[in-house]
Amino acid sequence: MELERVKALGVKPPQNLWEYKAVNPGRSLFLLYALKSSPRLGLLYLYLFDYTDTFLPFIHTICPLQEDSSGEDIITKLLDLREPTWKQWREFLVKYSFLPYQLIAEFAWDWLEVHYWTSRFLIVNAMLLSVLELFSFWRIWSRSELKTVPQRMWSHFWKVSTQGLFVAMFWPLIPQFVCNCLFYWALYFNPIINIDLVVKEVRRLETQVL
Repeated sequence: MELERVKALGVKPPQNLWEYKAVNPGRSLFLLYALKSSPRLGLLYLYLFDYTDTFLPFIHTICPLQEDSSGEDIITKLLDLREPTWKQWREFLVKYSFLPYQLIAEFAWDWLEVHYWTSRFLIVNAMLLSVLELFSFWRIWSRSELKTVPQRMWSHFWKVSTQGLFVAMFWPLIPQFVCNCLFYWALYFNPIINIDLVVKEVRRLETQVL
């Protein structure tokens, strides 16, 4: 695993988002879109296929051990390869089930000193996506469409999986310029789109109430 090799060789790991993106352009783009469009599936993928390099640093950052969290910098947490405790798993699974976007916001919060504006964009976007997800659940509940939830989940899983496979197949053919445009669009412009979506949902809700 990459982090294990880094520790064994004493190589300096990526210190910020831009260094990580330079070393792992494909993975950084995948993580950004996966955690934005489907955080639960994205985190499940990390657990199954990228446990040591990405999932372990992620869970140690967002669910740190209280006795170890004080005085630890973010890089130390990223290099922590210890197995999570039951307390960490419990905290993670509750947030994973009910507030998955909060996990992303908490991870971005830890990087505020390194990425002042970028972290704020991620936090705001995570909040907006949480609100949009709440509106989606409200629509399903208010329309008595709970029976359609399994079908919706399967359709969402199929859509995300096919998109991921499509990108993986054609990744070597995609110009780096296009990848950079997609990355920065999702990072900085997607929150603006989500603000508009939240406003539309609020207006729609007001119309239904009136």
